[in-house]
Amino acid sequence: MILIGGIFPLLLMAAALIPQQAGQSYDVAPQARRVAATAQLAAQEYRIGVAGGKIVAPAEVEEARLFLLEALRSAKALPRHAGAPAIAALDSVIQLVHGLADPDTVAARVRTLSSNISERLGVSLDEIPVRTPSLARGAEIYRAECAGCHGVVGGGDGPMASGLDPAPANLTDREALSDQSPLDYFRRISIGVVGTAMPAFEHRLPADDRWAVALYSTILRLPVPEGEVPPALRSFATTGKMSDLELLDALDAAAPGGPARVAAIRAVQATPDGAASAEVLRLVRNQLDSTYAQARLGDPAAGTTAFDAYMTFEQVERSVRAQNPALATEIEDAFAALRAHIAGGASPGGLGALSARLATGLERAERTLSDGLSPLNLFIQSFLIMLREGLEAILIVGALMTFLVKTGAGHRRREVNIGVGAAVVASLLTALALETIFRISPARQEALEGITMILATVVLFYVSYWLLSKMEVVKWNHFVKSKVQHAVTSGSALALASAAFLAVYREGFETVLFYKALFLAGGTSGAMSVVGGMLVGSVVLVGVYLGMHRFGVRLPLKPFFGFTSAFLYFMAFVFAGNGVAELQEGGLVTTTIISWGPRLPALGIYPTLESLAAQGVLVLLLLIALIWTFGIEPRRQRREPVPVPVPEPRAELDHTLEQAPR
Repeated sequence: MILIGGIFPLLLMAAALIPQQAGQSYDVAPQARRVAATAQLAAQEYRIGVAGGKIVAPAEVEEARLFLLEALRSAKALPRHAGAPAIAALDSVIQLVHGLADPDTVAARVRTLSSNISERLGVSLDEIPVRTPSLARGAEIYRAECAGCHGVVGGGDGPMASGLDPAPANLTDREALSDQSPLDYFRRISIGVVGTAMPAFEHRLPADDRWAVALYSTILRLPVPEGEVPPALRSFATTGKMSDLELLDALDAAAPGGPARVAAIRAVQATPDGAASAEVLRLVRNQLDSTYAQARLGDPAAGTTAFDAYMTFEQVERSVRAQNPALATEIEDAFAALRAHIAGGASPGGLGALSARLATGLERAERTLSDGLSPLNLFIQSFLIMLREGLEAILIVGALMTFLVKTGAGHRRREVNIGVGAAVVASLLTALALETIFRISPARQEALEGITMILATVVLFYVSYWLLSKMEVVKWNHFVKSKVQHAVTSGSALALASAAFLAVYREGFETVLFYKALFLAGGTSGAMSVVGGMLVGSVVLVGVYLGMHRFGVRLPLKPFFGFTSAFLYFMAFVFAGNGVAELQEGGLVTTTIISWGPRLPALGIYPTLESLAAQGVLVLLLLIALIWTFGIEPRRQRREPVPVPVPEPRAELDHTLEQAPR
């Protein structure tokens, strides 16, 4: 025997409670699955008990007969158009078993029975979870519900095993159980094993828990996991219905370490997988859409469909709760309110409010589970931030130093160095202050993250426009001269140090702000990618500095400013969407779902009116900036030429800046 147990009362009670009146609406899927699963278990037990037309294991043959009788009882509760053919098919299988027919013939007849039930009722008989069940949860349930009979490690030697007949199965017997899949275990756990002490857990444990303990039970017979898991075998939807033998065939049974590799497949526990979570939530939304349509038509099946949607959401509920307990509770409350509203007679107004509430909650759940920048994306953005901010600081300080040397004021370079050093210290203190604010206000974490991203958006857009306006060398020269000419001619050490300080601290403040926003966008898992980009960018900066100031390499200003302006605008666009999303999480901004709205988390695009409006404003501002910079401003300057005086100091300054690194 494979798992022990088996009492009829719960199954008989469930069958008796199913409405029989013609035309009464009820969910037939659980009853259909019960019939098919019980018949399939009978075929498996029969295969163990009969060989060559002879009984080799009487207990298994008796178990098969009991399973078939239970399937027959359950089939009588199916709708007539499916129940009558199922009953006839089960009668024929029972006759085959009585006649000790070949096990393959019995198995084929049961497969036909299951296929016919599925087609006639239009239901899926094997609902395997989209996401891998939790082994940790499975171990917890096993200790509480199974270890008493099967033993702590599954050897069938638990403290309650001594008085049981038949004895509990040995779940560590790899050879005997190699043809069993997690789906097979799930069926036994759900409906029990007739003629034994194992009860049905269908009404005692939710489906997620039954899947968890089923998966956990299958690894008790396997060695320590080893080896890589092929991508094709990482999906539980695929491996959940495969036995150990089938997995070995898929892996190439001749390869070494077969059982250990099977254990590696069984032990795959994906962290909240974005694609899987998104698929679950997509199914929830589809089921809710069906619920609303049924409720508006007064269809009594609306309550059942709403419950199905809730059970689908339960597949990701634990992951949502782990990251945002309040959100998980909010969504569960909304589901409860929806079912209560339908039960009390759904009104259009109340239904609309609840649908909006659930849409908002599910959108937030999808952001929680699925969104985030890829490691490569985070690395590239981090690298470019460091490179852009550092290069601009190098350009400005380099122009200052070159100008001082060319005008005979080289002895004042120390003042520039003091200003640069003070700016670096101030930037570090700014980073420390920002982290301190986040640590002392954990209750408003989402709000702080949102405000930081919105501030970063404003600064990013401003810097993007500033770079756009300085693309021409003449404009860049004018900017540098305006910063340093007064400081040099005044003779004040503080003035020159202040000019250097302000030029560098602006870059430092921007760097701190941008990196804080990037760390928030990447989360804990993306921290290494951000740090890696930062370090690589720093190394490149050192190389650029040495090339410019020791070997005279020139940096082309126009392409540099043009590219970095576009990059910073892109980051501003992404941060705008993410910032509004964080403010919505913190309750500072309302959430208005747009059903047809696009959803591209990598671009910060979410189907909410508020986030799309913020990004729309940025697009409008970009168009205005481009029209002004390349259309209106050049024509205005051509119409009103500015006289250019040519005093000696200015000529010297122009010559100096022309020699400065670009």
